Amino acid sequence: MRLHKNLVFAVINGLTQIFNEEKYADKVIAQLLKSDKRWGSRDRGFIAETVYEIVRWKRLYAAIAEVKEPFNRDDLWRIFAVWATLRGYPLPDWKSLEGTPTRRIKGKFESLRKERKYRESIPDWLDALGAKSLGEKKWEKELSALNTMAPVVLRANALRTLPKLLRNALIDENITTQFLPKYPSALVLDERSNVFSTEAFKKGLFEVQDAASQMVAPFTEVASGMRVIDACAGAGGKSLHLAALMQNKGQLIALDIHQYKLNELKRRAKRAGAHNIETRLIDSSKVIKKLQQSADRVLIDAPCSGLGVLRRNPDAKWKLNEDFITRITKEQEQILTTYAQMVKPGGKLIYVTCSILPQENEEQISRFLDSENGKYFTLEKETHMWPAVHGFDGFYMARLQRAN
Repeated sequence: MRLHKNLVFAVINGLTQIFNEEKYADKVIAQLLKSDKRWGSRDRGFIAETVYEIVRWKRLYAAIAEVKEPFNRDDLWRIFAVWATLRGYPLPDWKSLEGTPTRRIKGKFESLRKERKYRESIPDWLDALGAKSLGEKKWEKELSALNTMAPVVLRANALRTLPKLLRNALIDENITTQFLPKYPSALVLDERSNVFSTEAFKKGLFEVQDAASQMVAPFTEVASGMRVIDACAGAGGKSLHLAALMQNKGQLIALDIHQYKLNELKRRAKRAGAHNIETRLIDSSKVIKKLQQSADRVLIDAPCSGLGVLRRNPDAKWKLNEDFITRITKEQEQILTTYAQMVKPGGKLIYVTCSILPQENEEQISRFLDSENGKYFTLEKETHMWPAVHGFDGFYMARLQRAN
């Protein structure tokens, strides 16, 4: 187990962009992995996992290294040395790692991890908000779960294959998976792998989608022949699942305020064989008005804090702030009020977030039901997916029935 200089330099370069240039970790890593064609899967895995780990534990590692933001390059090398020491890597005789106080690092780690803000590497304001919103015990458990590495989960595309057939197809490409009993379309990878380069992916046999996220489309209770609106479709992960459940029958209208996301959805839909999806850009209020009281189902996968998916996006906790939480809850309220008007009498509205904060979830629904537009709806069912309980991403789902 030894460190390779070119890989470590890639890690340092990535951290510079994420911490000092405020770029998104997933995009930075995607670019890094393309920078040297000689790297094999293990090399790429080392770079991606190391960057994510250091981003996740930034506060703890920076405190141990005794450095503060903005980090210069020497600071980042000191932070890397902390990571490597705690991971048990023998430190090479590199100038950048000279004088690393290995014993002191381990001692400071044991001392600092007694405080939750360091142990779970979380900003003070977010730690206080989570504890206040969920209670100390629940927040502690969820925070710990959100600091673990997320598994890679696939959703078998029912328009192209079955989970068992997909599993066999992936075995032929040297990728092994396991079924998830409570998630009928899901397969979880035994080992992380670049599944996007497989023939199975190119043929549209699957999408990468967390198991919790896979619960959303069935929760809508869609059926063939319905008119369904995915009101915040984005690049269409849930739209594709809805199309599969509808067996390509009926009309699925995917709305979003960003054309580039809808373009990506079109590309993905073609690969998946989802033919009943129609994309529409929300470029004015007229788009929503034309669809008033027309849909059997309206799915609002609302913009949110993303606190339920910190395992996948650990840099989000460093980019969030209290003002954003205030703004996003107001935006959710406005979206609910406006988009609910597209549900026809007798139809259903489904509100979803990938947050674990009640102010974005059940409290948001409660406020809506007490509003003028909400008086036409009743809460049929709501459910939480908790990382600490279910082992996957954090989600909230509420299904509301509109009166006839």
